[in-house]
Amino acid sequence: MLHLSKRNVLIVLAAFLIFATLASAQSNGQANSNSDPTANGPVQGVIPPLPDNQQPGTAGANTAPAQPPSQPSGTAQVPDDQGQAPSSENNGVYVFKKRVEEVVLHATVVDDHDRLITNLDRSAFTVYENGQPQRITSFDHRDIPVAMGIVIDNSGSMRDKRPAVNQSAINLVRASNPQDEVFVVNFNDEYYLDQDFTGSIPKLQDALERIESRGGTALYDALVASADHLKKNAKLDKKVILVVTDGEDNASRESLEQAIRRLQAENGPTVYTIGILGGEAHPKRAKRALQEIAEATGGVSFFPKDLSQVDSITRQVAHDIRNQYTIGYRPSTPRDKGGYRTIKVEAHAKGYGKLQVRTRSGYYAGQERASN
Repeated sequence: MLHLSKRNVLIVLAAFLIFATLASAQSNGQANSNSDPTANGPVQGVIPPLPDNQQPGTAGANTAPAQPPSQPSGTAQVPDDQGQAPSSENNGVYVFKKRVEEVVLHATVVDDHDRLITNLDRSAFTVYENGQPQRITSFDHRDIPVAMGIVIDNSGSMRDKRPAVNQSAINLVRASNPQDEVFVVNFNDEYYLDQDFTGSIPKLQDALERIESRGGTALYDALVASADHLKKNAKLDKKVILVVTDGEDNASRESLEQAIRRLQAENGPTVYTIGILGGEAHPKRAKRALQEIAEATGGVSFFPKDLSQVDSITRQVAHDIRNQYTIGYRPSTPRDKGGYRTIKVEAHAKGYGKLQVRTRSGYYAGQERASN
């Protein structure tokens, strides 16, 4: 009997140990599960990690912009279908993000006295492509940093004009957004990238002072090369070219029509032209070319009577660039159909008479992506 009793005791002890081990294992498993907030879905008060393409500082992040302390009157942001805002702050640099399949316009609005109008909201604008109204998908009115090419005629006839033109170009940079990126191209019968993108005034001054005034005027070739450099190397979406010349193109391989077509690629640069044409043999023909280039891209052409006016013009250009509206829309006609698309933007607002909107007159659909 004693032997049986001890055996029973051993069986009971073994059973107790097995039960205690199982209970401990189950308790540990529950504790581990409760310690992982993603094991059974997010827990209230815990922020799950962002996907890889939305980590802070990652290119392509679909995050809403950080609002600056103050914004100019009329500033507004209109989310697209997914509620995404069109801009962001990246290390203190304001960036307007162009969405896929979106055409972005940079528009200047003036009244009938040619005064800038800077306090309109999105509802004041209507965009037409090929005569058909388009739905605006993004809108902003801020001083957006630009990638800018300063393209200066370096032909023999410009020798005496260059010091004043160079100083005016530097004053343009000083009057522009301090976050702009600027490069310098000097051209005669060839074109030279004498300074790549920089914000350094001394570097830009040095590039502008590399004067070898000789040869002809390959204006169209220099413009096409500068636009190509902007497209391939600019880190900023908004693109501008300022060109200063004193004569008609007489050395380019590109024609005027070919150059305009290249400049009218999707989301191509806005071109401002300054023609110092006092001694030009064919001033009307040279003037027409500069006007056509500026109007096709949404810029302005200027024809000062003398060099003393160039400085005020470049400051006006800086003011114009910094007070534009940025409007985006997705074309109702598929891009893969290609071809040239005309653009017209109208603005109407209570309290104003006739408003004029200056932006690019059209673009070649798919040209930007095809060239890339």
